[in-house]
Amino acid sequence: MHTFANAALVVIDVQQGFLDPRWGRRNNPDAERHIAALLAAWRSAGRPLFHVQHGSRSREGAFYPGTPGHAFKPEAMPVAGETIVRKDVNSAFIGTDLEARLRAADITTVVLCGLTTDHCVSTTARMAANLGFHIFLVEDACATHERTGPDGTYFSAEQMHATAIASLHGEFACVTTTAGVPGVQSMQDE
Repeated sequence: MHTFANAALVVIDVQQGFLDPRWGRRNNPDAERHIAALLAAWRSAGRPLFHVQHGSRSREGAFYPGTPGHAFKPEAMPVAGETIVRKDVNSAFIGTDLEARLRAADITTVVLCGLTTDHCVSTTARMAANLGFHIFLVEDACATHERTGPDGTYFSAEQMHATAIASLHGEFACVTTTAGVPGVQSMQDE
């Protein structure tokens, strides 16, 4: 039975670029509020946390460094002294020192939240599990967007989120909610 005792919080890509209308309709408008609650609980307890920031390689990308889209959303703004892991691919482990930082801190459990459920959150969860970390995925602190498949089939944001969560649960992660993370519920009630 894994617990949250030796867990780091990893907040993925909660950035202004996701406000761009090109992404389409999104699910879970409360995700940022839940992410803020997780961050507040982690900070209050003095526990290790990492902010992941995506940088587009292309100047036309929604997250190109130096543009407004690259900036963190207010709910997930790092405070002084918190680690920012910068990446330019879906996984927070490729081309970064995240794994080395987690291992140096003797972290064996990672609590994941952020954007988007089916892309960077899922890719990071899968890779973290493959690297031997135990993963808790906080599903109500994640969100994604609607998609259209190659055959023209429409998938709502809710469908994309639900199938991504279902694909991860039990295989790569233990799926939980913000209220299921110890120390967070009492903060949400205040």
